[in-house]
Amino acid sequence: MTQDDAKRAVAAAALKFIEPGEVLGVGTGSTVNFLIELLAGRRQDIAGAVSSSEASSARLKSAGIPLVDLNSAGTLSVYIDGADEANARLQLVKGGGGALTREKIIAAASRRFVCIADASKLVPVLGKFPLPVEVVPMARSYVARELVRLGGTPRLRENFVSDNGNAVLDVSGLAIVDPPALEQAIGLIAGVVTVGLFARRPADVLLLGDANGVRELRAA
Repeated sequence: MTQDDAKRAVAAAALKFIEPGEVLGVGTGSTVNFLIELLAGRRQDIAGAVSSSEASSARLKSAGIPLVDLNSAGTLSVYIDGADEANARLQLVKGGGGALTREKIIAAASRRFVCIADASKLVPVLGKFPLPVEVVPMARSYVARELVRLGGTPRLRENFVSDNGNAVLDVSGLAIVDPPALEQAIGLIAGVVTVGLFARRPADVLLLGDANGVRELRAA
């Protein structure tokens, strides 16, 4: 099974979590792209979708799925998205595609968060994948200095502006042994919009695809 096959398999497995007639939260990234392709065949079951990025919004429109503003939708039944890393507690690193702020908002506004990924994303300790931090542009240098104080090595994501008009710092060199504490510490730095740690609100279900099929992990 190729990596794309694994992504397609977990996307298909996630369809069972969709509640007919409800508005769905949809994330961003290569695995979610497979999900959106599959959603095109389930249009009759989906009242609409709240999207975490302009890229996903364009794909959803092409699939014939109405876009809904989160302020109008209220609490969502389920949010489906990928991850750059996940641990056994279903705590995640997200934001490789730069949509971390909207992803975190939609996850917080959903009763259930289903994460879909190929099995290579499951790691014993988060942090090998550089941790994305979205920052207000004027605070970029200050936030970078504070991240160094926390033990990280931040690098500005070149030629990138988030859908919110902000910069992203990718922080390497972190072994994230206490994800909720680090999420809070970085989130409190003045000028930080969002940190790509999803630990205080982790996934409820993690679907992992590999050569043996799809494995389902649930929060303890």
